[in-house]
Amino acid sequence: MNRLLRTIFLFLLATGVAAAQSPFLIASGATSDALSPFGISSDSVSLPVSAMMPPADRTVPELAAPVTLPRMAPELALQTYQRRATLQSAGLVSYDATTLIRAALPDTSQYGEFELQRHYAAPRTLQFKAVHFSGDSFVKSNIITRLLQSEVDHVQKDDTALTALSPANYKFSFKGTSEIEGRTVHIYQVKPHKKRAGLFKGRVYLDAHTGSLVRAEGSVVKSPSFFIKKLEFVQDYEDIAGFTFPVHIHSEASARIVGRAVVDIYQSNYQPVTHTTEATQSLPSM
Repeated sequence: MNRLLRTIFLFLLATGVAAAQSPFLIASGATSDALSPFGISSDSVSLPVSAMMPPADRTVPELAAPVTLPRMAPELALQTYQRRATLQSAGLVSYDATTLIRAALPDTSQYGEFELQRHYAAPRTLQFKAVHFSGDSFVKSNIITRLLQSEVDHVQKDDTALTALSPANYKFSFKGTSEIEGRTVHIYQVKPHKKRAGLFKGRVYLDAHTGSLVRAEGSVVKSPSFFIKKLEFVQDYEDIAGFTFPVHIHSEASARIVGRAVVDIYQSNYQPVTHTTEATQSLPSM
């Protein structure tokens, strides 16, 4: 089971996550003993809710005409994506986000939901703080907690360059143009150069106007265990404050003992910090 969960997060990270999440009802909180191995605290987190009310005398500005970027050729979009990924890796100092994990074992009708606060600091720090959990304790202990531990281990110990979505690891073949939620995207088939754990075969979708990664989907090319027969995933991304972040990953694994395992991870409320942000925050107030 541990190898199964590790593979799920290897794929989350292989498709561009440097650190892979809708509110839900919670029955009970997590214990610090169960989560302390990877730095999760059981303290509750209250997320602030604010309402912005415009002043009565505020003048509504005249709306400017929307700017439409030209559509890139497939080769240029791919080059732009690779350049954006390099700049993001160099420019992202840290980020905070809300993580929601929903995991299910359909064959045994077991289910769990876990909400956490995530903190990532480049290059090798990843921490979680528990907010709420509901569901079966087996799912929590044997799927979600192990899955979080696998992600932390990957960030702390593994060479992410070996699983990055880059020409060094993959062959990209253009397969046409389509749309995803109103965005024009170029579609590329990806095949890894080597049959290495953490790599996948499938497709990636790049925004045809910006080169941003919109979606990645596929299946593992190397099972890490005899007990895992198949693992497939779909991951969606959004551009936030100049960076591309994963917002949802859906994965399904077929295992010989527990049957089918279904995991959905949602990430939201991103608060990225860049070198520029740090410099601004460190300036003395006037």
